[in-house]
Amino acid sequence: MLMKITSVNVKKVEKEGSRMKGKASVLIDDSFAVHDIRIIEGDNGLFIAMPSRKTATGDYRDIAHPINSDARKMFEDAIIEEYNKAEETVEE
Repeated sequence: MLMKITSVNVKKVEKEGSRMKGKASVLIDDSFAVHDIRIIEGDNGLFIAMPSRKTATGDYRDIAHPINSDARKMFEDAIIEEYNKAEETVEE
């Protein structure tokens, strides 16, 4: 069974000096939602950071995340595509 992203919702974040450019929510197979995926401006372009929380030791641990690189690419491509569409509507 192949997982499919059925909806992506992006909210842009405008913070001076911040590398975070937005947050996304993704709906998988119209059945499972993942919220608070951060869109980050890295040295080599945009990438995503999955939702995480701080542990007792001060480290951060992902709450939900793709298990393999193909799944991560599927999330990243869908989110960045939607982010770019939001950028285009702002510029018009």
